[in-house]
Amino acid sequence: MKVLFDHHLPFLLAHGGVQIQIERTRAPLEKLGVEVEYLRWWDSAQRGDLIHFWGRPTADYIRLARARGLKVVMGELLTATGSRSHRQLAFQRMLIRFCRRALPVAFRSKLAWDAYQLADACVAMTTWEQHLMHYLFDAPMAKIHIVPNGVEEVFFQVPAMPRGEWLVCTATITPRKRVVELAEAAVSARTPLWIIGKAYAEADPYAQRFQALVRQHPQLLRAGGPPIEDREGLAKIYRAARGFVLLSAMESRSLAAEEAAACECPLLLSDLPWARSVFGTDAKYCGIDSVQRTAACLREFYDAAPQLKPPPRPLREPDIALRLKNLYERLLAGDRAGVQSESRR
Repeated sequence: MKVLFDHHLPFLLAHGGVQIQIERTRAPLEKLGVEVEYLRWWDSAQRGDLIHFWGRPTADYIRLARARGLKVVMGELLTATGSRSHRQLAFQRMLIRFCRRALPVAFRSKLAWDAYQLADACVAMTTWEQHLMHYLFDAPMAKIHIVPNGVEEVFFQVPAMPRGEWLVCTATITPRKRVVELAEAAVSARTPLWIIGKAYAEADPYAQRFQALVRQHPQLLRAGGPPIEDREGLAKIYRAARGFVLLSAMESRSLAAEEAAACECPLLLSDLPWARSVFGTDAKYCGIDSVQRTAACLREFYDAAPQLKPPPRPLREPDIALRLKNLYERLLAGDRAGVQSESRR
């Protein structure tokens, strides 16, 4: 079985959790005997059995793949969509239905809503994403498979150690992650905060604003740390942290939060549906409407963290790879069964 991974945005242009997720999914799949290649858009001789598209392909993409005998699995991260209110989602659903009736096919095809019905399978990260795929885009429930993040073994292997005074946040320095607002709240609450991550561009005004805050408050704010590729170094930081904080404005499912959970680090997360669907009562939550409210949540979490029960440990990478392998095999087996049934007629 050969699976081709495809994604619409080159890693050269943007780093982040999606890149890590794709790369870290490939490795354990290969250990299970699945041949995985990145789809080479320039290579007309490349062959495979199935495309796993990390995002939302167009309807034409899926039809062309079918014409070449390829199954298509799609897994779009509904980051912004999943962070909207119930009222906003109801309006979005109504708008999609209106546009499907009123707009020309050529225009609708660019929005790729039909991909959810045409794909052979849809991968959701959470039960919340599963609901949204069905509620908004009419994906058949039988096609939606929940496959969460898999966490690398190194995050389970670091031994317990005394927890220090620093809260840790691992995030790209970008407005969506609300890193500046979190840093301002930490200064206001007098809670030491270590932010590990980098900006998409050092000249970005938001990144420069963050660096200025760090320079102004070195006793309370720390930036940098091991590169994201140093997984053992990151695991040790989580093990020694007082708690993990991620208060982004929108998220699909945070791999960093699950890595921290594997290290038994207490969690403070944005009060968004994805977080509650993953961690339930095993994390603390904070509204993100103001720096003042965030500061109050940070102070409360900081004081309580040493007494908090650690969150349950997440699934490991091999567990997730096995789920995907089984999904791929079922899709391909169904295709073979259909061919055999047709040949007997």
